Amino acid sequence: MSGGIGKVSPEGDTMKSATNFSGELFQVMESKVQTPQVAGVSNNTAGLLYKWVNYGKGWRPRWFTFQAGVLSYYKVHGPDKVTLNQESYKGFRLIGEEGQRLMRKHKHFYSDYKNNPGRACGDIHLKVSTLRNSHSDDKKFYIYSGSKTLHLRAETNADRTAWFEALQAAKDCFPRSSLLIGITPPAEEITISTEKLRSKLIEQGLSQDFVVECEKIMLAEFSNVKEQLQVMQDRRTHLLERLQLLEADKVELETNVVDEMQSQGGVDGIHRLKRYYDGSDTETDDDHDNGRSGDGESDDDEEEFFDTKDSLKSSGSIQKQTSVSELNMELVGLNYPEVHRRKSLPQPKEKEKSVSLWSMIKDNIGKDLGKVCLPVYFNEPISSLQRCFEDVEYAYLLHRAYEYGKRGDSLMRILCIGAFAVSGYSSTEGRTCKPFNPLLGETYEADFPDMGVRFVSEKVSHHPMILACHCEGRGWKCWGDSNLKSKFWGRSIQLDPVGTITVQFDDGEVFQWSKVTTSINNLILGKLYVDHYGTMRIQGNRELSCRLKFKEQSIVDRTPHRVQGFVHNKSGEKLATLFGKWDEAMYYVMGDVGARHKSYDPMSEAVQLWRRADPPENVTRYDLSAFAISLNELTPGLKEKLPPTDSRLRPDQRHLENGEYNNANAEKLRLERKQRRAQMEQEAGWQPRWFHKGNRSNTYEYIGGYWEAREDGKWDNCRDIFGPDQTEAENSEAQ
Repeated sequence: MSGGIGKVSPEGDTMKSATNFSGELFQVMESKVQTPQVAGVSNNTAGLLYKWVNYGKGWRPRWFTFQAGVLSYYKVHGPDKVTLNQESYKGFRLIGEEGQRLMRKHKHFYSDYKNNPGRACGDIHLKVSTLRNSHSDDKKFYIYSGSKTLHLRAETNADRTAWFEALQAAKDCFPRSSLLIGITPPAEEITISTEKLRSKLIEQGLSQDFVVECEKIMLAEFSNVKEQLQVMQDRRTHLLERLQLLEADKVELETNVVDEMQSQGGVDGIHRLKRYYDGSDTETDDDHDNGRSGDGESDDDEEEFFDTKDSLKSSGSIQKQTSVSELNMELVGLNYPEVHRRKSLPQPKEKEKSVSLWSMIKDNIGKDLGKVCLPVYFNEPISSLQRCFEDVEYAYLLHRAYEYGKRGDSLMRILCIGAFAVSGYSSTEGRTCKPFNPLLGETYEADFPDMGVRFVSEKVSHHPMILACHCEGRGWKCWGDSNLKSKFWGRSIQLDPVGTITVQFDDGEVFQWSKVTTSINNLILGKLYVDHYGTMRIQGNRELSCRLKFKEQSIVDRTPHRVQGFVHNKSGEKLATLFGKWDEAMYYVMGDVGARHKSYDPMSEAVQLWRRADPPENVTRYDLSAFAISLNELTPGLKEKLPPTDSRLRPDQRHLENGEYNNANAEKLRLERKQRRAQMEQEAGWQPRWFHKGNRSNTYEYIGGYWEAREDGKWDNCRDIFGPDQTEAENSEAQ
């Protein structure tokens, strides 16, 4: 009897039945999800809408078509523009006069449509999307999906209403369970037959009562499986709906905050808020957008990122076999004398207070924020000048680039340059506190023999705020300046760097590039995070150039911080592919990876160019890297060699590092009052001490003499910018 039961295990059949049930369930649901039919509304809709592309290009017209539950959009300008024809859109409901006018304009291009109807820039599946009207603009509405958000604007309020009603009516026709990309059980009861099992058991000579008992056990187990499947599907449904609603609420909250500031403080309120975040109050939004560099790429032009997410998770153990010469190259830039630097910040002397950024914004709406001192709790004990030196943390990549060039390997040189340009962003992960804004004439030096570099930087302009820096290594030198243009969007701050970074090697080869856009997100809701996105072009003065694309992070992105690009020659041929993450590592593969078959895994032959250093043993609340922790250190004997303008001598920054928050706030307020007079000094003819504008470019260049003055200890022309000025001294004596 036991042998008969072993042949037909209830538990085994239960799992087999569950597997069969899942496969049949998918087939049943696929047959039930049909194209929605909307009573009284044409199921096929088309027309012209304006889509928000980016801050540089703004609103751009796109041709939208809705058919079979999918909303697609096409460009109406350029080589990939859509070609319209009345015959091809027969039976479509056209919305908007502009769309009808565009249709009439293309009525003679039927042959062109047949040959080249246009390539869709994007598709949105309505059954997995959420629609939301804007409360602040009667022409705008939003479509949210799990992977993207469309910001759309119609010509008129009537057109928006027509589009919204058509899409919502079609969306309502989908069953509630189809909001998932996965499948949920259908509404009707699912039953399972036990006839075959019953017959088999009776054939084995088992009693009727025993067969009935086996049936009950099997059905009970199967019922548990059904319940577990239902619970899993319900959780998935709830999670996706919450994500969609959260994204919708964040966008609307941003709009409401900006509208409130405009209503209470007008346009001046926005400019004050920009100044509050070290932005320029003389720049208009148009000035800001038009000043962006690049060739005007939009999100529609973004190259498709090939899928390496699974490989990148375990990429630490994947390395290509290297030759002896390559192995020797690994030591270039790393074989310098060891210098012991501190590994932690001093223990705080006071208990830190909790301050809400949102309460600061809310309480100062409509006020002159230029006169409000931002509490020191939002700062990190690093100045912006020291942040510039963090970009050179992985200078060994430039040393390797120099050596590759000496050996005649131009391709490996530019690959190292590309990895170096990306590595400068690695220290920003988790860094949500702002660095100290330097005073006019403030400097910072770094003489790091363990890295083989010397670095000096200076704040050369107060309005606009411009920082200039210069770094020298073995066989190369690097310089540049930076002017951040900021925009405040209610829930985020956007920082667009203006300036060029130049690397020049002793053999005359030069590379130049500009940084990409940085954003600080979730100021109001959620966890603060920093993201970088845009296109970086590294242009050389010889045969090769490099183009890198930083992918913008989305709310449901499982693989954020991705970077991908190619090295091109003058004819446009892709010689090598770079890819990785700006906070982890960068790799390269020879040739164009995008042109290979879909099953190709780039990590199978990828070579690592750079990897981020390990985090510090003693983590700070500022999320400083181990390298950043050492930048403000005053080693014995160093103070006597520094000029009075060095950032290490700034009192409010030093107090913050020591955890003396009350003194830090008091000193910060004093220095910011003093800084407001810097504009008058600059207008009166003040000039930087160590930098000047180049003759052939607008970039500040190092004029030399700093290290010689340091050697002689002569800082006669350097003012004590952190000490009390004459007005403060007179007031102190009067008291």
